[in-house]
Amino acid sequence: MDPVPFADRGTHLLVQGIRTRVEVRGEGPPLLLLNGIWGELAAWRRVLPYVPGFRTITFDAPGIGGTEIPPYPMSLPALARFAVAVLDAVGERRAHVLGVSFGGIVAQQVATQAPQRVDRLVLVSTSCGMLHLPGQPEALLRLMHPLPTDRTGAAAGRTFGGRVRRDPSVLARLNLDAPRSIEAYLHRLTGLTGWWGMPWSIRRPTLVLTGDDDPIVPAGNSRILASLVAGARLVVVPGGGHLMLFDSPGVVGPVIADFLAGAAAGRESGGWTATLAS
Repeated sequence: MDPVPFADRGTHLLVQGIRTRVEVRGEGPPLLLLNGIWGELAAWRRVLPYVPGFRTITFDAPGIGGTEIPPYPMSLPALARFAVAVLDAVGERRAHVLGVSFGGIVAQQVATQAPQRVDRLVLVSTSCGMLHLPGQPEALLRLMHPLPTDRTGAAAGRTFGGRVRRDPSVLARLNLDAPRSIEAYLHRLTGLTGWWGMPWSIRRPTLVLTGDDDPIVPAGNSRILASLVAGARLVVVPGGGHLMLFDSPGVVGPVIADFLAGAAAGRESGGWTATLAS
């Protein structure tokens, strides 16, 4: 299967019968990017300059952004199959996979269901799903509310932590919008159902990234996740919040780029933990 030639642009492709907004940029090893539960592909544009040298593949999940609402509920395993089908649609047999927040759970499912399609795995601000520490109730309620809620000022900081806590105005630039309809909201929530992949079965080189100021997915979840994935690396970002990949790409992006490029290859055989300098 040969890669489909895209000219650094967004387009719509038919993926499993669903009209899907897909954007492919750059050249190099393929890198599939899986966003959080309400995130649109435009959010990745802030990150890509800090992860150079890859053919990045982004898409709006079913019911999000420019992708149509599916005619049927999609469980977590179905979303993983959909992500693999996006790779098929752009002509890639195998790719690095990066998932953030809910996208990190989907990425784990992809690595469990279709390990032959995954090269390296990056999991940011996420948990293993099966065994996790709950986030702060107020933050979770604001994130999961089906209608637009007050995410300005101190409320934004209490929801997402990190840089947003220090500078709430940055949130407006991150392409994080409420679902466009109740129907889209309910369809997206079905992704939280179904079998959740077993992280201990993952056998791909894995990087786990977390911030120590994440009200939605506390850092302890990443410590649990990294302990369950054989040989996983754990990096903790001081002052990083739930959206640290998007609000502080200059800090997080280079760590991801080094890992995907095979940096520190001498440590591939065992897991290790690092804390970035603040």
